[in-house]
Amino acid sequence: MKELAQLLNEMCSSEVIGNYALFGATAQMRYTEPVATLDADVLVAVKSEVGLDILQFCTERGYHIEGESVRVGAWPVQFIPAFNQLTHEAMEHAEIVDFEGVPFRVVRADYLGIIALSVGRAKDFARILALLESGSVSRTELARLAKKHDLSNAWKRFESRFFHE
Repeated sequence: MKELAQLLNEMCSSEVIGNYALFGATAQMRYTEPVATLDADVLVAVKSEVGLDILQFCTERGYHIEGESVRVGAWPVQFIPAFNQLTHEAMEHAEIVDFEGVPFRVVRADYLGIIALSVGRAKDFARILALLESGSVSRTELARLAKKHDLSNAWKRFESRFFHE
């Protein structure tokens, strides 16, 4: 992960991307027990006016493209452009953590939960429950963020299903 953090910070300083934040299962490991995952997902703010794209930047530095991912050390990494207001906000409010001396932006637990809620797969519901169980986020925080992003009905269905209220 240190190598990925270094690469992402270099992309920002080179203005290939405007911002980034680790999210998905790899980000969740910051808040909960380790989870099984095959890749690292990174939200990116793509700078459209820059001619050099992410894949070209990576290949020029010796990283190899593998299907939809770029191999960075041991991790296949998917660069996912922030795709709605929620993901843009999650990226902007990411925590900056120290990873072996390198700053690394990681989506906060509350945003991980609401992004998972917005996707709505069974594994996403399990992620929300794990975040709640770990104490990384509260139901009140998730309800507030769900309301802000027009996901109140999805949150109510989730609570009804898993907390029988």
